[in-house]
Amino acid sequence: MTDKALQTLNEKLDRLIETISRLAPSAAPEPQFDAADCFVWQAETCSLLPVPHVNRVDISLIKGVDRVRDILIDNTRRFAAGLPANNALLWGARGMGKSSLVKAAHARVNRARETEAGNLKLVEIHREDIESLPKLMTLLKDARYRFILFCDDLSFDHDDTSYKSLKAALEGGVEGRPDNVILYATSNRRHLLPRDMIENERSTAINPSEAVEEKVSLSDRFGLWLGFHKCSQDEYLAMIEGYVRYHGLVIDADTLRAEALEWATTRGSRSGRVAWQFIQDLAGRLGQKLKD
Repeated sequence: MTDKALQTLNEKLDRLIETISRLAPSAAPEPQFDAADCFVWQAETCSLLPVPHVNRVDISLIKGVDRVRDILIDNTRRFAAGLPANNALLWGARGMGKSSLVKAAHARVNRARETEAGNLKLVEIHREDIESLPKLMTLLKDARYRFILFCDDLSFDHDDTSYKSLKAALEGGVEGRPDNVILYATSNRRHLLPRDMIENERSTAINPSEAVEEKVSLSDRFGLWLGFHKCSQDEYLAMIEGYVRYHGLVIDADTLRAEALEWATTRGSRSGRVAWQFIQDLAGRLGQKLKD
């Protein structure tokens, strides 16, 4: 082979290597945990997106769930202090502040920490990215921070097998869950799987009890089951009054009560979400702005 032919071949190889390098996925950037207290997990790029302004409410505004609120804050406080703590499943009635409580508890504990302020990070992982949970845990396990992994509205459909990845990541496997990671999830279902799916397994399996155990064992991975139930009229009105005081809305008490009850009647339910939607409507009609 002549020198010219060899040179031409080398040039072609260099261009081929350059082309392949551009096609190869770039390495995920190193997480900048000091950038924020909250992050969103991007499964496609295996990266964490900082959230500088978190959409949450002050914990004093979450009414009607005093017992579960105190339990979750205590569990979070112990975890932040490096003490044993449990994964938590917040389940029950929609609109009663499950996800709001997780975000508010994180903020409360971080503010109350006398040392290492902001050492507790909140990382949201979307339901559809649950299968990437082992990758996320691998990314977090060597960090000097402690992490609450938060999955909102967690549930699984009939043909969804990703719940097995969640089971293994929570308590299974050789490594198990890293000491600096805990999982908080919210769901309308106590067992995370459709009831008819569980019943179908019971009716078709050779050993029905074993089939059901396989399905409900996922929720057993959560040491805390915190139930949220529909609120009473008095609790609903207390939520409304709390929002009005907090945001400084000016309205007559009798008018407020009448309008709040009418709003709930037109929605066919009473909940924290309905109360907040009423407050937004009320503030707009009064021409007043709400606090950030």
